[in-house]
Amino acid sequence: MSEAISKSEQARYNELVIETARQLHTARREKHRQVQSRERDIDEIFPDYNRVGLGVALEYEAMGNQAVSESLQARAAALGARFEHLGTTLGTVIHNVDLQGEQSTEQIEFIRATLLERKVIFFRGQNLTQNEQVAFGERFGELDAFPFGKPGENPYILEIIHDKDHPGAENGWHTDVTWMERPSLGSIAQCVEVPPYGGDTLFSDSAAAYIGLPAALQKRLQHIEGINDYRIFLTTRSPEELPVELVEQIKQKIPFGVSHPLLRTHPETGKTSLYLHGGFLRHDSLYDTRSGDALDVRESKEIVRVLLQQHPRPEYTCRFKWSKGSIAFWDNRAVQHYAASDYYPHRRLLRRVTVSGDRPFYKTHSGESV
Repeated sequence: MSEAISKSEQARYNELVIETARQLHTARREKHRQVQSRERDIDEIFPDYNRVGLGVALEYEAMGNQAVSESLQARAAALGARFEHLGTTLGTVIHNVDLQGEQSTEQIEFIRATLLERKVIFFRGQNLTQNEQVAFGERFGELDAFPFGKPGENPYILEIIHDKDHPGAENGWHTDVTWMERPSLGSIAQCVEVPPYGGDTLFSDSAAAYIGLPAALQKRLQHIEGINDYRIFLTTRSPEELPVELVEQIKQKIPFGVSHPLLRTHPETGKTSLYLHGGFLRHDSLYDTRSGDALDVRESKEIVRVLLQQHPRPEYTCRFKWSKGSIAFWDNRAVQHYAASDYYPHRRLLRRVTVSGDRPFYKTHSGESV
């Protein structure tokens, strides 16, 4: 155990520190004066190692520097709906909207418009039956059944159940089903059983995460794709339960290995987003679409490593606390999500339906599709 320094030693130390602070402040003030005499480049203000603030600012600017457009706010007022915004560029609870029974075309169009502007939306106190939840999902398009989970009484319902024997396993940042040739447009999840504490789901803005990348990396990614597959459902979760013959049958029925770009153009908003799932993407599989040549394995893995650090940055995120009857509707083309597994050994049950999507693509700023 070290001995405490004397009062005189402490005083001497503080004198040196105070003088150092004065010198540094003077030098920085002079540097600032010199910099202010010329126009600063954005790369000077935001260095490559920390452009998170720029990502949020530019995405918010693209939104008109407001949480929702004036036209959407007017539509909400006309329907008697109220917005509660959870994040700067994403995440909004829509109050005073009843999802039970049949919704009008005007209501559905309003909900879809809010989803596109806010990327993930929420409702509380809905308590839909399985059939009602499926019917609500069908208002936004065809539905995708899910082959690797427990179906509900309605086969388009996926039951996500965790308890003392099955701890939460979705506590990694991801966008859903990138192993599909046409990954889902979005998912609609309802909380049926909530644990006494924890179990929140976090969402991260993929457009802001893209904007927050270094400019050189943004350019490097324009022509890069990678191969995705569903191996984690066949191996890490239950290897002892799946015979080799069954695994091969599944691979014959469902394509095992599909190529998707790391940058995705949203087909409705036109925004560019960072698009990957660290569990489905083969980290050594990146290749240049112009030549078809594979990247060096080390470069491929390094790019994936860097990209996987983007979505967890808190500035890009919002957090939703579930309650019984709560519903989250997220746009898989625009966000990633993370299910916090902080409630073991308690039980948590969500029911999810998935709206069909289209094949991911990327368009350069000039409009050229790659």
